[in-house]
Amino acid sequence: MDPVVVAVAITGSVPRKKDNPAVPVTPAEQVESTHEAFEAGASLVHIHVRNPDESSSSDPALFAQVQEGVRKHCPGMIVQFSTGGRGRDPSARGSSLPLKPDMASLSTGSVNFPTIVYENPAALVTELATGMRDNGVLPEIEIFDLSHLHGARRLLQEGLMNARPHVQFVMGVKNAMPAEEHLLDLMLGELRRVLPEASWTAAGIGVNQARVMEWALARGAQGVRTGLEDNIRVSRDRLAASNAELVRMAVEAAARHGRRPATPSEARRMLGLAAS
Repeated sequence: MDPVVVAVAITGSVPRKKDNPAVPVTPAEQVESTHEAFEAGASLVHIHVRNPDESSSSDPALFAQVQEGVRKHCPGMIVQFSTGGRGRDPSARGSSLPLKPDMASLSTGSVNFPTIVYENPAALVTELATGMRDNGVLPEIEIFDLSHLHGARRLLQEGLMNARPHVQFVMGVKNAMPAEEHLLDLMLGELRRVLPEASWTAAGIGVNQARVMEWALARGAQGVRTGLEDNIRVSRDRLAASNAELVRMAVEAAARHGRRPATPSEARRMLGLAAS
């Protein structure tokens, strides 16, 4: 069976414990939840951190605590920090890059979200990409719109990233790219034209999580993404018990397509990362 990188987005910036008590918000909770997801088959963790009131934080000390715990308890797991913008001061979004995580998310353009404009002006994108390059951090390019692929190509042309970024198509955010299968094919066609060496994955938000995962697996994606950041339920009537439960569902989906979860060392090779 061919391996697939199972990424778990453990917390995000939106879900609160009132929405699902399993959402991990303290560093200790995040490390424990990541370890459970690692044991279930995840080889990459996407990390947001929170203030005591559960609001989004950019505090490097919090990122450092989670990274230290993951590296101790989940040997070889790929650590990916978020540089996303909801609820965070733009000037602080790259403040944890000097901690040298393996990867960091990078949105290459602005887009409408349910109640706000997710602002990623070109100057900020360049600043974040420069910080990633200078700290040896592989970007995961978050694509919410076709133009964002061309924003990523600009970074390559300007020497701000290598030719093998990891690209994630985000589908199903209200007011952004819908979760429609033909749109994934359109995006993949353009990806292969402008960034032919990139690896890719796709994330479906909320009720779209399972179907987008199936589409990605059917098209041979290098990775799939799951986790409480994107989806807090396993059905209309039941909340997910943990990130690990969602990872186990992703592993089952992969098996239906003749795939198995990549080990950490396999995941690193697939994404062009150094061994841990």
